[in-house]
Amino acid sequence: QVQLVESGGGLVQAGESLTLSCTVSGNIYSININAMGWYRQAPGKQRELVASITSGGTTNYADSVKGRFTISRDNAKNTVYLQMSSLKPEDTAVYYCNTNIYSYSRLRDIDYWGQGTQVTVSS
Repeated sequence: QVQLVESGGGLVQAGESLTLSCTVSGNIYSININAMGWYRQAPGKQRELVASITSGGTTNYADSVKGRFTISRDNAKNTVYLQMSSLKPEDTAVYYCNTNIYSYSRLRDIDYWGQGTQVTVSS
């Protein structure tokens, strides 16, 4: 079984920074981690992609966070990070980690989600 464990959310003021982390744990020897990413969902809105990173390091960002957020990954630690700077009140949301994993036991790709971590930015 594979789990995603997130950390780093919290309450900050506008203009401040936060870093989220998400670690893949469990039976990691039977999997290969492909793309990893962060999504967010604000109250009353659909979940949206914030940033993603491939196993090779290619990144993709939502237009609303370009230049302010940076996604990175440490493959040795099976961890993805989201560095958020110049935070705005509109960044307030529950942030979810997502990863696409190839399972050698099931012989297919599987998507996993973290439990979500709240980020609140006050004005």
